[in-house]
Amino acid sequence: MSLNRLFETVEQARDTANWRTAFGEPQVVEDKTIIPVAQVRHGFGLGFGSGTGEADEEGGPVPEGEGGGGGGGATAKPLGAIVVTPECVYFQETMDVAKVSIAGMILGGFFVFQLAKTLRELLGSE
Repeated sequence: MSLNRLFETVEQARDTANWRTAFGEPQVVEDKTIIPVAQVRHGFGLGFGSGTGEADEEGGPVPEGEGGGGGGGATAKPLGAIVVTPECVYFQETMDVAKVSIAGMILGGFFVFQLAKTLRELLGSE
């Protein structure tokens, strides 16, 4: 990949990283307009190298070299939706399944701890 092509790719990635990426196309359902909202993150990196063309330790020639590379990525996490009705406008947040799962595990751990404590009290007091 030439250096110019690499910079073109960076420019294309930069052009897509704007506010329009975070908002979906509005959808009309009955008398409501729903606009999806997401948290979007873009990342991009690149590198380049070159060689010296000097002789190696044994006196043999070392060919000149070049290098290059790049990579990028994007993530999107749904946050909710803006809901527009004739009466009002509000934000409806989506449920974060990871947070609900962690809360359930903590609650389950607390339950097991309390059960063990109760059993220890009942069986240990005899």
